[in-house]
Amino acid sequence: MKIHQADSERHVLAITVDNEAGILAKIAGLFTARGYNIDSLTVADISEDHAVSRITIVTNGPPPVIDQIHAQLERLIPVHKVTDLTAEGPHVERELALVKVAGTGEKRVEAVRLADIFRARPVDTTTESFVFEITGPPDKVDSFIVLMRELGLVEVGRTGIVGMMRGAAAA
Repeated sequence: MKIHQADSERHVLAITVDNEAGILAKIAGLFTARGYNIDSLTVADISEDHAVSRITIVTNGPPPVIDQIHAQLERLIPVHKVTDLTAEGPHVERELALVKVAGTGEKRVEAVRLADIFRARPVDTTTESFVFEITGPPDKVDSFIVLMRELGLVEVGRTGIVGMMRGAAAA
């Protein structure tokens, strides 16, 4: 008997929740208890009165697992809305990273040249290192980091992915 393994798909989920203590732990616990992985997680207050937050989670799984995650998230009491941006259609994804690169001479010149090509901005400079700020789609950030490894990458800090549907309507 051959068991067919379903193809895993990457999904970006935007979850609107009450801004209350423990909600992030509940959502992370839901993933942990079922063995689902969270590839990226960001949280931000989105209302003027600080009552509502938006959690953006990037996860992977076959369609039935993604459907199950979606359904289980919607059952949580503090959750207002769950939107699978990937399934809904065209959306924008962005990430911010700080990338520290050390080097002198030609490697330093090449790091600045590549940063310019990627529109990464130096936010700290010493005679021996740079800290670049780069924003964009995750694959752009990944590519920049790969190139900086060859030039003296020291450290990387990433915010995680935020996403939003294109067009005038709210997700």
